[in-house]
Amino acid sequence: MSAGTYTPRPGAAPLPRMIAAQTALETRMLLRNGEQLLLTVFIPALLLVLFSAVDVVDTGAGEPVDFLAPGVLALAVMSTAFTGQAIATGFERRYGVLKRLGASPLPRWALMTAKTFAVLVTEVLQIVLLTVIAFALGWSPQGNPFAVLLLLVLGTAAFSGLGLLMAGTLKAEATLAAANLVFLLLLVGGGVIVPLEKFPEAAQSVLGLLPIAALSDGLRDVLQHGASTPWGDLGILAGWAAAGLGAAARFFRWE
Repeated sequence: MSAGTYTPRPGAAPLPRMIAAQTALETRMLLRNGEQLLLTVFIPALLLVLFSAVDVVDTGAGEPVDFLAPGVLALAVMSTAFTGQAIATGFERRYGVLKRLGASPLPRWALMTAKTFAVLVTEVLQIVLLTVIAFALGWSPQGNPFAVLLLLVLGTAAFSGLGLLMAGTLKAEATLAAANLVFLLLLVGGGVIVPLEKFPEAAQSVLGLLPIAALSDGLRDVLQHGASTPWGDLGILAGWAAAGLGAAARFFRWE
């Protein structure tokens, strides 16, 4: 045995390994939180089953699930990337968790990257579950899978930016109240369950600019109507993503 075999080698782990470890931790924390699971999994699934089985809302021609499934997928993205992330990050900031993690060898931008990856992992699980439920209800999707992926990625970026902006500028209690209120308002007025055509004409143009409406309508255009690439909705989501992420990077406070 040569000298120095067990000599310590202090120092940080490689950056990709640190990000992967933090991503795994963030994902486990998301999946172990009962309130987060209620918000991100059970509510979207319940809405999909309930409104597909009960004729409460006029969703137009065709099977209700063909209209509802894209909107519920958009709701799942919003619940995880915006509402869940805003609340969790807001309380981590309040309790000093972010401050301590920010002083670790993991760079702050890498911490936010790990949080984003955890959101993406959770969304994949949500989408798989909701897709299975929708198929069981008779869903018949069509369209370009690449366009669907692009919509989901831009939607995630848009809602993540807004969630981090809220978590990094408001107090934790205010973030909790505001995130849940915004979730309910966008659920009702974002074209998820109720078509935007049911609202007054003056409100439709405003509601159509919301990120949840753009994501819902874009997914619906592709999955229900077979559109190739909904550039208008993609442009709205890209604008929200740039504005939200830029503002979060500029105004986020770590303590």
